[in-house]
Amino acid sequence: MKKLSLIPFLFFAVTAFGQDKIAEVEKNLTGTIQVTGERPFTIQERMAYYNLKGVSVAVIQNYKLAWAKGYGWADDSLKVPVTPQTLFQAASISKSFNGLGVLKLAQDQKLDLYKDINTYLTTWQFPYDSLSGGKKITTADLLSHTAGLTVHGFGGYKPGSQLPTVVQILNGTPPANSAPVRSMYAPGIRAEYSGGGITISQLIVTDITHQNYADYMQKTVLQPLGMTLSTFALPPLQRKVTLASGYNDQGKRKDGRYHLYPEMAAASLWTNPTDLSRYIIETQLAYEGKSARVLNQNYTRLRLTPYHNKQYGLGVVLLTTDSTSYFSHSGGNEGFTSVYYGSLKGGNGVVVMVNSDNSNIISEIVNSVAKVYGFKGLYFSKVKNRITLPASAIQSFIGKYQLSKDFIITVTEESSQLYAQAPGQGKLLFIPASPSRFFTTGSPLEIEFKKDAAGKIIAMTIYNNGHLQEAKKIE
Repeated sequence: MKKLSLIPFLFFAVTAFGQDKIAEVEKNLTGTIQVTGERPFTIQERMAYYNLKGVSVAVIQNYKLAWAKGYGWADDSLKVPVTPQTLFQAASISKSFNGLGVLKLAQDQKLDLYKDINTYLTTWQFPYDSLSGGKKITTADLLSHTAGLTVHGFGGYKPGSQLPTVVQILNGTPPANSAPVRSMYAPGIRAEYSGGGITISQLIVTDITHQNYADYMQKTVLQPLGMTLSTFALPPLQRKVTLASGYNDQGKRKDGRYHLYPEMAAASLWTNPTDLSRYIIETQLAYEGKSARVLNQNYTRLRLTPYHNKQYGLGVVLLTTDSTSYFSHSGGNEGFTSVYYGSLKGGNGVVVMVNSDNSNIISEIVNSVAKVYGFKGLYFSKVKNRITLPASAIQSFIGKYQLSKDFIITVTEESSQLYAQAPGQGKLLFIPASPSRFFTTGSPLEIEFKKDAAGKIIAMTIYNNGHLQEAKKIE
């Protein structure tokens, strides 16, 4: 483990009781999978293990911000610490706020969520073809990822690059670096996550309001929510704020510190867990009819109701476990990952933001918060037993396993431990659960080795959330 003596820890003033809770959260991190007998980790240990520079956390309890705290560095080389005010790229969490902005237009009777999107698009028209099955796409389809459209996400642009217009992005023409947004199948059939569809809704907003998207969102959504530091504007900003720099999963700072995302509705929000907590609390109060800073109760409930499928509402991901329901969204841009959860009842929630491509600590912090605060339905950790295998057994699995033509998994042994590495990814430690089956603690991923009649390893079966694939051993 790396020493963390240089990492500062800054936080809002809280009560002594709150301090105790923070301390409990900081020392009870557990992964998706725990090994029997293994103690929970501290946040300092996990930041070192994952090569993380900065983390920011907020916890909501009983419709109030219980505490917010920053850990580590917003920029390691400049020694700028993370504080609760430090802004991170929220990435796809932007889509939740876009949902608010679009539904505000519907609430103000400037938009019908169920009409053909081309009714409102004046600077560009969606090019329907046979793949759409003769059905028209609605704005509600866009917000719920049920429009059957292409382009999952966006890579962004380095500062100083020429940025494309929204029309160029939708058409996939230079300088856009993404494919055109087109139909894959008819709308309403199933959910297919599409940042491209959300970008169409961005154009709908600007075509209806004749305002810059960032300006509209600032005045209509962020300011009424009291999110005074947050912005959709592309940096450089015209006010003094601290922007976190993004890092890769090895802890190396991204060139230019961060990417810019003209796909604003899908990815450009800069915010922090404190401001996100204000959004969560307002949503919870509006859902109960106790506030209406942006949306009234009817439109809030519409937004948080499954549309065409159980997974998505209008700009939110919906989760129900242990009889507790949450609205949520995660985010991942170049150098940044994040998630928020807000309960539909009881006024509880948690926000975690990290300036790294490595998101593993996020679920571990959520698990810790859920355990310490008793938030039902947010503890996603299972205990598994480890067995001990001799080094000779571990070494018998070493080799290359081909999943597809261009996807070869390399299995190695170090210090009598088994590691597997997929193309373009870091090595994963796999722990033996049986003489042939192994699991990893960062995800529900498992692997099992197959032998022929002579006892020679011939293949590896990969299990991932109920799906399985077989990779043949090629050397």
